[in-house]
Amino acid sequence: MKTQHIIQLFFTPIQGQGVSLKGGEWIIKESLPQDTFIPEEFDEEQTMVKDMCHQFLHTEIDPILDRIDKMEPGLMPSLMEKAGEQGLLSTSFPESLGGLGKDFITSTIVNEGLGGGYSFSVAIAAHTGIGSLPILYFGTEEQKQKYIPKLASGEWKGAYGLTEPNSGSDALSAKTTAVLSEDGKYYLLNGQKCWITNGGFADVYTVFAKIDGDKFTGFIVERGFEGFTQGPEEHKMGIKGSSTVQLYFQDCKVPVENLLGEIGKGHIIAFNILNIGRLKLDAATLGGAKRAADTSVQYANTREQFKLPISKFGAIRHKLADMCIKLWVCESALYRTAKWIDDTEKALEASGTPFNKALLGAAEEFAIECAMLKVYGSEMLDFVVDEGVQIHGGNGFSDEYLISKAYRDSRINRIYEGTNEINRLLTVDMVLKRAMKGKLDLMGPAMNVQKELMSIPDFGSEDEGAFAKELKYITNFKKAILMVAGAAVQKLMMSLDKEQEVLMNIADMAIETFHAESALLRLMKLADRNGEATTTLQADIVKTYIYDAADKINKAGKDALNSFAEGDELRMMHIGLKRFTKVEPFNSKDARRRIAAKMIADNKYSF
Repeated sequence: MKTQHIIQLFFTPIQGQGVSLKGGEWIIKESLPQDTFIPEEFDEEQTMVKDMCHQFLHTEIDPILDRIDKMEPGLMPSLMEKAGEQGLLSTSFPESLGGLGKDFITSTIVNEGLGGGYSFSVAIAAHTGIGSLPILYFGTEEQKQKYIPKLASGEWKGAYGLTEPNSGSDALSAKTTAVLSEDGKYYLLNGQKCWITNGGFADVYTVFAKIDGDKFTGFIVERGFEGFTQGPEEHKMGIKGSSTVQLYFQDCKVPVENLLGEIGKGHIIAFNILNIGRLKLDAATLGGAKRAADTSVQYANTREQFKLPISKFGAIRHKLADMCIKLWVCESALYRTAKWIDDTEKALEASGTPFNKALLGAAEEFAIECAMLKVYGSEMLDFVVDEGVQIHGGNGFSDEYLISKAYRDSRINRIYEGTNEINRLLTVDMVLKRAMKGKLDLMGPAMNVQKELMSIPDFGSEDEGAFAKELKYITNFKKAILMVAGAAVQKLMMSLDKEQEVLMNIADMAIETFHAESALLRLMKLADRNGEATTTLQADIVKTYIYDAADKINKAGKDALNSFAEGDELRMMHIGLKRFTKVEPFNSKDARRRIAAKMIADNKYSF
């Protein structure tokens, strides 16, 4: 049975639905495999771009990792210039401003392709993202013409100054001030910024300060401006080759024409750029995790204990398989979302939306998904490198092995671009706000779930197709989210925002469900295109992931319900949660062994 027919068994068709869903709608509307973009659909040019990124790391970065970590003066800027010569700094910048004018998916591929470059990946991501995009999307035409071509080529390097010693996640509480000079020609900046990536060598900085004490505003600051200095390089746990300094402003004279965007609207710049940055960070963690998985399987194939390669042992195969599963699932969700953003950007441009607003609007539409991707990708990479160290044993603790560098470098990803705690809270907050504004109809589906709790369970029929069970599991996971979130809103109401533990429980349910669905849709599309016989290992990946996700969703749901419900109501919802997270017995051990065997035979991440 074709998968699109199977889907109809579990979903009511949505009238008037287009190819792409709106942000958050995957919770309540059907997603079809034929409408889901998958990495296997990269075109020839996109595949070449990815290969070019890998070749750049292999030839330019890998041989000199020690020199990079020692912060050899001028080395990182020179590497960025080489990347600029190959067009890797300006993939999606307009051709009119010195860029290549490629689509959002291609620029995401570049972030993934360069994601395995350790400290270099951080430098280039900061430059192409937060170091350049504020000017590209919020600058005047004069500002764009002055700065973007030089940033695109790598002649100038970009950085971003938002965080201060006492304002991290609470960015709008920044203390840096900007006062207009008496002659009206300059803004005088006073204050301090910290943790500035590329800060030690950048030429151009986007810096945020408050005008009149409360108008949070962006400015373009150039190296060399009077009153602007930097501190020494920070000594960090990881990403040691990435320049990280503090910036100091003492009556720093910034020309009035360097004000970025509108006075008092700096938060719009900061938050919109973060939406894109979160997805791109997910892409970079995916690239880094693939390299760590390669390193781990290659070590397991060569390291012998008890006269056998350790890749022969079940405990090691379990670890390799789990790496692979999380990687494949992460990749599925990343490019599903990237395509949504790409489609929305093109639709906005076609309707007359200017270039500088189209991508921001598209990224804002899918800000919920971008936050979830950031959480999942950063925690996936942490898992992969941690298991990689374990596979290496004592050698994993030695600087002589790359896995130790990957382990140290990974940890920062759960902190920047908004901590994972903040992104979990944002995920639920954005969903609820859209529901309150009528942009996302959660009330109807949530009420239907409440009615279903009182009904006799539908056990389905025996013969429903290859992926019918998995589809039903995903549908039920969504019902679990709606049940728990709906009950939390009803019970806690205006105090819900203070119940961060509950919000993070709900976010975890959503993150697991979105990634499980993305992986299943990818599998179904591959099976439709190439035949089920060609996707047996991918089916092992998806079925194992869903089997494990059911327990995680159940645990997160129980933790949330136990914190605000009681008595008969709590017991009823526990029964409902058990129903919605119930999956049939599945031999995940054998599935993992089959997945690991493929990686071991290929001596790399195979999928």
